[in-house]
Amino acid sequence: MRHMTRLLTSLSAAALLAIDAPAALADTAAVAPPSGSAQAATPFSYQDMIALNRLGDPQVSPDGRWVVYSVTATDVVANRRSGALYMMDLREGGEGRRLAINEGGANTARWGGDGKLYFLSGRSDTSQVWRANADGTGATQVTDLALDVNAYRLSREADKVAVSLAVFPSCADIACTVDRAKAVSDDKSTGQVYDRMFVRHWDTWADGTQNHLFVLNVDGSGDPVWVTKGFDGDTPSKPFGDEGEFTFAPDGQSVVFSARQAGQSEPWSTNFDIYRTNGLSGDGAFQNLTDDNDAWDTGPVFSPDGRTMAWRAMARPGFEADKYAIFLRDVDSGQTRQVAANWDRSADSLQWSRDGNTLYVTAADVGQTRIFAIDARNGVVTPVTGPGHVSAFAQTPSGFVFAQDTLTRPSELFVKTFLGREMPRRITDVNPSLDDKDFGEAEQFNFEGWNGETVHGYVIKPAGYVEGRKYPVAFLIHGGPQGSFGNSWSYRWNPSTYAGAGYAVVMIDFHGSTGYGQAFTDSVSQHWGDRPLEDLQKGWAAAQQRYGFLDGDKACALGASYGGYMVNWIAGNWPGEFKCLVNHDGVFDTFGMGYSTEELWFTEWEFGGTPYDNPRGYQQFNPANHVQNWRDPMLVIQGDRDYRIPTAQALSTFTALQRRGIESRLVVFPDENHWVLKPANSLQWHKEVFGWLDKYIGQAD
Repeated sequence: MRHMTRLLTSLSAAALLAIDAPAALADTAAVAPPSGSAQAATPFSYQDMIALNRLGDPQVSPDGRWVVYSVTATDVVANRRSGALYMMDLREGGEGRRLAINEGGANTARWGGDGKLYFLSGRSDTSQVWRANADGTGATQVTDLALDVNAYRLSREADKVAVSLAVFPSCADIACTVDRAKAVSDDKSTGQVYDRMFVRHWDTWADGTQNHLFVLNVDGSGDPVWVTKGFDGDTPSKPFGDEGEFTFAPDGQSVVFSARQAGQSEPWSTNFDIYRTNGLSGDGAFQNLTDDNDAWDTGPVFSPDGRTMAWRAMARPGFEADKYAIFLRDVDSGQTRQVAANWDRSADSLQWSRDGNTLYVTAADVGQTRIFAIDARNGVVTPVTGPGHVSAFAQTPSGFVFAQDTLTRPSELFVKTFLGREMPRRITDVNPSLDDKDFGEAEQFNFEGWNGETVHGYVIKPAGYVEGRKYPVAFLIHGGPQGSFGNSWSYRWNPSTYAGAGYAVVMIDFHGSTGYGQAFTDSVSQHWGDRPLEDLQKGWAAAQQRYGFLDGDKACALGASYGGYMVNWIAGNWPGEFKCLVNHDGVFDTFGMGYSTEELWFTEWEFGGTPYDNPRGYQQFNPANHVQNWRDPMLVIQGDRDYRIPTAQALSTFTALQRRGIESRLVVFPDENHWVLKPANSLQWHKEVFGWLDKYIGQAD
């Protein structure tokens, strides 16, 4: 273990020189506060953050005139959030208007090829597909099913709709699922019986249902056809899948979907394949279009002329953080080829251009998430957007509408032409109150980390920064470990809330982070405790060397998930460096995780096999083996519905702290999962965390 002073003296001159942002990243090095914040009277706070409106899901009409988007409002007092749909005229401009269809509840708006606006609504007591005129008036019900529609996809002509319903796969029809669910509800006994995994997933115990696809005629004629009947698996996948995992074939006569065969191996398999139904008969016959790849295939999208299917695919079975490469399949011949094979970024989403010559994707890229244009013929990749995090985008006849956020602003809608070099123009302002808030200035830097390789990070000045003063530091550690703390907004780990409370912030994208090439991401697997820790130590030293306002004697390290693991690892392998620690839903015992988490493919990849085949891989970087070195005060937080990192991990952490007589506190949220989502709970979470920081590192000198 190496203390801060030793790190400062041991860093080479080259390493200290390397903390300057390279010229190629000049456009991403600094993130300025929003205009007007220099005169702001009040710093941005976590109370402000919790109350903000949340924009997302922009959808552009076929003629390019209208964009519909969602805005979720938070009622902190009532402890609830409610979403609404808004529409803006892209030709005439002006402000977005709230659509009348919201009065009965509306979400997940999608434009049909008929120019109508489709959406989901629970106004008929179950969530169903509805349709409105292009101006958002005249809502009429499209589906009338006894089960909730959890996702839907329209055919190109909008004459058919595929819906996903949670059904018992052994049932013959929807009515059977309704009857069986009622029988279960009426049964006085409560014991649950399982013969295979998953037993539980994310935050929900398995109830025997699967997500299956049904196709209906939009005009109401005929009966729903269960087109995935006989397939043993979920579409969309649980817990976070959506309609991006299924689509109609161009002729509308079959459905193409991404799914994993459940069987007995589902919890340790990432073998999602893309299947095509045998027409719309529901005969249980499926063609596997990606049978030659045992890794993850997903996101099928067809070219405008219907001749080519594009999709994203990983190469290594069992590795959820592998690079998503882009493949094309000729619909008639079945021949496939990879596009932009040498591009060392992972595609998060995929759209065809209207002329079928270009593929547009989003991808993490050195602390940003950009839109990229990929020539479908020669694979040339061109960045479309600059600094910031693009969470969603849609095409217009002249360019894009996209939702983008940064470290100092949550998502707003922007417009930009296809190839123009002009700055994107913001067209929404769903949080005008932020114009009167003071944000800290963020700067990206880099340094030599593990193996002499370049590692990036961010330093954020506190709001109201005064030159010459030193400030206590919140040292934030991201989860994953294949994740990133970059130029993006977060409602759970928001560095601007720490800056607003008077703390400087340091964040390091250590080896294993995403957006720096696949080899960089790969480097953390089976190296949880050495390479990332070395990066954190060297990054912390480099930041202090460059930024004199950082008070290294008054710092607290905080992290969640893998970040919480790293907090536990720091406690035993870098003790005394931080005045306090905060661990949210972090791993205490990596060996125990191998038997208690639900997605076993993750632990088996990260630790090199099963716990019984490779126990050394689980014990090599196990925080539980270093508790004898613990001495730093730690706040431990846990969601009791977190089945990814179960509650026993937090209880073990707290037990170790208490048994060793270390100042510690445990906060448990019985109704939260891996994330704290409810407004009142988020408020309590932040009060506890900021109270812990104030107690141990206080305010600026």
